[in-house]
Amino acid sequence: MDLNLLRALDALLQENSVTRAAERLGTSPAAVSRTLARLRRAVGDPLLVRAGQGMVPTPRASELREEVSALLRGCDNVLRPGAGFDAVHLHRTFTVQTTDLLLAGLAGTLTDRIHAEAPHVDVVFLPEALEGGPALRQGQVDVELGVLGHLDPEIRTRHLTRRALVGVARSGHPLFGGRIDARRFAAADHIGVSRLGKRLGPIDGALAERGLRRRIAAVVPSHTSAMLLARDTDLVALTLADWLPDTISALGLRAFPIPLDLPPLDLGMAWHPRNSADPGHRWFRDRLAAAVLAPSGAGGDSSQDRCDTGVRR
Repeated sequence: MDLNLLRALDALLQENSVTRAAERLGTSPAAVSRTLARLRRAVGDPLLVRAGQGMVPTPRASELREEVSALLRGCDNVLRPGAGFDAVHLHRTFTVQTTDLLLAGLAGTLTDRIHAEAPHVDVVFLPEALEGGPALRQGQVDVELGVLGHLDPEIRTRHLTRRALVGVARSGHPLFGGRIDARRFAAADHIGVSRLGKRLGPIDGALAERGLRRRIAAVVPSHTSAMLLARDTDLVALTLADWLPDTISALGLRAFPIPLDLPPLDLGMAWHPRNSADPGHRWFRDRLAAAVLAPSGAGGDSSQDRCDTGVRR
């Protein structure tokens, strides 16, 4: 049966009036009268009959009233993504690919908020091992989070926040004995963070423009290991500004501005368009964005879903 016929039948059965049903449907009484005639032929029942100045439903119409209403609600839930969605009933596992630095700052906030709203939702965090590959397209990853780059052309993105890089060293480091300028910064021994063992990055380019060069004394695969190494040595590590301040303090580290003209990092999330309209996935993206923008002890800014580009370090 035509869905429009069902909507007309629902209006007629709720109003018991051709005129009021027409007002509800935004059409004319004559059009509803013709539709009622079609419904009578289709159902094999008069449905509404005259009773004085009004109309009353037949027994068959009374039986159909709740059934038709429920059927239309079900159709609306199918045809309108998100209609009737309730996170408390969601049973799902979402996979997020991100760095250990971002993970450490948002995982606690994210899981607390998710379990409060959706107790049957779990989150799997993956390292950036699939970075630059078709993981989003193939469904291996639900959301990629970080500095976005090397994405398939159809991938959707949302910019979340922009943060500067800062240096971090143990509280008793000789650097803190005076003003930290570019020359003293370059003279310190540094820790590189790279899963692939890369030693050079944007900081080295900025130093080279000033005729300076730093020594990368150690390269480690994660920011966590870099901060632990900085805690126990005179090596300098890098982190995001205003990110994990309590952890930095607990490790006996101090953060300081890098004395170079460096662009801030744009952090965002990426997902495949097949998930864009999915109400559960959209709900999860919103919760993930909120955790990035307002983690414990850190601030940020926000924007709407949009296409974006970036360069991954």
